[in-house]
Order: sequence, then C-alpha cells, then structure tokens
Amino acid sequence: MLFRKKIKQEEYDKERLIPVIKASICNGERVAGFKDIHTGVFEDVMLLKTDADLETFRKRFGIDGDIETIY
Repeated sequence: MLFRKKIKQEEYDKERLIPVIKASICNGERVAGFKDIHTGVFEDVMLLKTDADLETFRKRFGIDGDIETIY
C-alpha cells in the first residue's frame, strides 16, 4: 500500500451533535451517525460492515474515545 487515499477530516457541530452507533437487535446491522442533543433525532452517516469502517468514521470526523451505542 504505497499510495493510500487520505481521509479528509470533516467538521460537525460538537455543541449540538454527539456521535452514536445505531444498532439493530434483530439483524445486527450497525449505522454510524450523529444524534441531536436537543431533539434526539438521529442522522445516519455511514453503514458499518466491519471494524475498519468504524475506524474510518472516527478518522473522518476526528472522534476520540467511546461512542455510545443506541438500539
């Protein structure tokens, strides 16, 4: 892997949105996105098929630490 595509870091409103993973208890599907703190509305950003997808989501938005999982 000599030439890798760099992941462009994007911004999100950290005062209004929190990163969360929405998981289905039926089929195990996971979606990464952001939940509005005030309204509780979830906005999906990307489907997580593997742990590498979760790392891509973290790098894309500069997220450190734990991400809450909602069902």
